[in-house]
Amino acid sequence: MKTSVCAIFDIGKTNKKLFLFDEQYKIVLEKSTQFTETADEDGDPCEDLNLLSDWLLTSLEEVLTLTEFDIKGINFSTYGASFVHLDANGKSIAPLYNYLKPYPEELKKQFYENYGGEKQFSKLTASPVLGSLNSGMILYRLKHEKPELFRQIKYSLHLPQFVSFLVTNQYYSDLTSIGCHTNLWNFEENSYHFWVHNEGIDEKLAPLFPADSVIEREVKEQIRKVGIGLHDSSAALIPYLSSFHEPFILISTGTWCISLNPFNHNPISSEELQYDCLCYMHFQGKPVKASRLFAGYEHELQTKRLSEFFGKEQDYYKQIGYDAAIIQKLHASAENPAGEYENLRKPPMQESLFGHRELSAFENYEEAYHRLILDIIAQQLISTELVLNNSPVKRIFVDGGFGKNPIYMNLLAAAFPGIEVFAASVAQATSLGAALAIHKDWNSRSLPGDLIDLRHYSVTQSLFL
Repeated sequence: MKTSVCAIFDIGKTNKKLFLFDEQYKIVLEKSTQFTETADEDGDPCEDLNLLSDWLLTSLEEVLTLTEFDIKGINFSTYGASFVHLDANGKSIAPLYNYLKPYPEELKKQFYENYGGEKQFSKLTASPVLGSLNSGMILYRLKHEKPELFRQIKYSLHLPQFVSFLVTNQYYSDLTSIGCHTNLWNFEENSYHFWVHNEGIDEKLAPLFPADSVIEREVKEQIRKVGIGLHDSSAALIPYLSSFHEPFILISTGTWCISLNPFNHNPISSEELQYDCLCYMHFQGKPVKASRLFAGYEHELQTKRLSEFFGKEQDYYKQIGYDAAIIQKLHASAENPAGEYENLRKPPMQESLFGHRELSAFENYEEAYHRLILDIIAQQLISTELVLNNSPVKRIFVDGGFGKNPIYMNLLAAAFPGIEVFAASVAQATSLGAALAIHKDWNSRSLPGDLIDLRHYSVTQSLFL
């Protein structure tokens, strides 16, 4: 008997993956590859669309021939802020410009002067000024710098919708991409911003289609339910939204620590924008307020410094457990534990205090490392409070690297004594989210109750930050 499965393509900047999930959302097959980047006309690195397209279609063809699986659903999650520009024949006519591509200062200045100034515009669109990372700015640039190319574009699809198009041949836009720091969406009016119509950009954007709906398509002689794809940050939130109905914040940790609050519906403020806050859009079209902290990068930088100074291995910190006595000693030795952090509250708050501390002041690596995490938690408290902002949050979930760090987790629980704090573990959250988004269309079973592994951290001592 064949196993009913959902095929998910999860396309990151580095790794391109294909998963098959069974009806219990267990991974029954996984494929992964990496591609060498190509370059655009300016020599800037970018995704090789031909390689990506060929791999996706070939991989799908291969798994569709496997006799042990019945692929009922197909969906996609990819990195965001990237448009694929298609002509009337559905052919790509421009590179997939990298969201890190430098943006011309004069053109950026012209744009914001024409449309209300940086502060007011950013508030309406919940988009900090990020250049090419505001994907709508790529279309503005093409219109003004390459008008002939712009005229040839029938539709510009965000990358998740492009990879769906490869399978369905249908052109759609999706709010999880449109609503993510693109400069395109007016969050106050819940529609495209005026500039999108004024510049004729709306004509290049395909019709909106719900991220939790499917297109029925005959693929290899069988009708399959195909999603239109999701922005990866929105997809990674879906397992939590599916599993928990009490208000929560998810702190997704990696190079960036991103605090996501799907239950804070207040319009983004000028102060929040100064602190690098923005809004995502979750798969059912509601805004998700988010704050970002470069804490994973800071941790990597400072642990290198610690290993060199104390003569330890680079990953020695992984051997260190939480020691309440060290925390008490560090608090006791500080003249003004709360006042020490006052300057952290000034935007953009990207660097912790630890980089300015003398390592010779610490007795050993263990003590210095506890101090580093204390300093990171001081920033994390400020960053997460920005999106907490009086919303009725009962729980904080932490996934990613810091969720496995007992010192970080114990200190975070102490920093938020009125909220339950959990380390959360989800296997392939982004891919799982893409499968869950179309659950009702491909899966006849109810959602399993064990999608997320949780470990509770209780407050063991007060933390004065």
